[in-house]
Amino acid sequence: MRVALTGGAGAVALLASGCMAGEEGKLASGDSADAVTITPANGTAQVKPDGTIEVKAADGKLQKVTVQGGGATITGAFGGGHKTWRSNRTMTPGTSYTVTAQASDDGKTRTATSAFTTLKAERTLSITDVTPNLKGEKVGVGMPIMVRFDRPVTDKAAVERALRVTPDKPVEGAWHWVAADQVIYRTKTYWQPHQTVRFHASLAGVNAGGGVYGAEDEQATLTIGAAQITKGDIGDHHMTVTRDGKKLRTVPFSAGNGQTREFTTTSGVHLLMEKGNPVTMTSPGRQEGDPGYYKTVVNYAVRFSNSGEYVHSAPWSVGSQGSANVSHGCLNVSPANAKWYYDTMQRGDVIELTGTDREVEPMNGWSFWQLPFDKWAQGSALR
Repeated sequence: MRVALTGGAGAVALLASGCMAGEEGKLASGDSADAVTITPANGTAQVKPDGTIEVKAADGKLQKVTVQGGGATITGAFGGGHKTWRSNRTMTPGTSYTVTAQASDDGKTRTATSAFTTLKAERTLSITDVTPNLKGEKVGVGMPIMVRFDRPVTDKAAVERALRVTPDKPVEGAWHWVAADQVIYRTKTYWQPHQTVRFHASLAGVNAGGGVYGAEDEQATLTIGAAQITKGDIGDHHMTVTRDGKKLRTVPFSAGNGQTREFTTTSGVHLLMEKGNPVTMTSPGRQEGDPGYYKTVVNYAVRFSNSGEYVHSAPWSVGSQGSANVSHGCLNVSPANAKWYYDTMQRGDVIELTGTDREVEPMNGWSFWQLPFDKWAQGSALR
């Protein structure tokens, strides 16, 4: 005989059959309907995405709990000697979920299910960009992870708790909010070379504040290449490039002439940001005919700041390279050296320059390494 058992508020409908010892998935006649309870209850609607799924076994122990749905994969953990199970992450808004729980007691297995739907949020938060994001790209050991959202984040701590970075070779790191819609991850020391770093945002269902919920999860994979470090002395007019600690080449250059702050190459720890061949360079804030105006097309240009600094080919200044600084702030190198540098270097490679009194600002380009790590970590919403 099959009997539908129903319990009180919040209980879940269970199907039972007559006593058949040892048959999994069936209940003995007379078992209590609330032997296994699931919250939210079956048929519940408008469940808050940041709510918790909870399963309890009145008798015996929970053996298995699964949550199926079209949104984020919901995980959880057993507690109380497998008498309880609680979800440990948020759910996707506007999604149907089905919870199936199995409990065993004295050789009998009880199964309970609950199907419910989550609230469809009027406003959601999504990740619009994760940098680096070029398929197949290898990046340098200084590379940060830069995450941008489609709207300002009100509850930064809640969102930051949903972000996870897992390198093959662990190293301490921290997030730093540079704007209400952008957060950046930087390590305490450079990444170990030749490894994979995975980024995952369990954003779906996170209460981001102001009635905004995370729309969906996001993930990205970074491949860290060789440790390529460029060190240059602006007064000595030379820079040396190493890969994994071994010298590759010493390159003579001509840096900024230093006549003004604008024409002074910045000292400090920079990261290589992008490449262009060719790149048209113009004097900032000047129009054609103004004193100091220039417009020059250069080849094999590798950018290392937002203030217009590049390593690039400059055949017109080969005679000064290695002996004098005559540029507008870039590192002018020979066509052959420029092509070699362009072909060799990766985004996120480190270029450390010394020799001028103009320090690069930490937010000028990707010069985040200018901040000591303890100050960088102060930009986290969790510290």
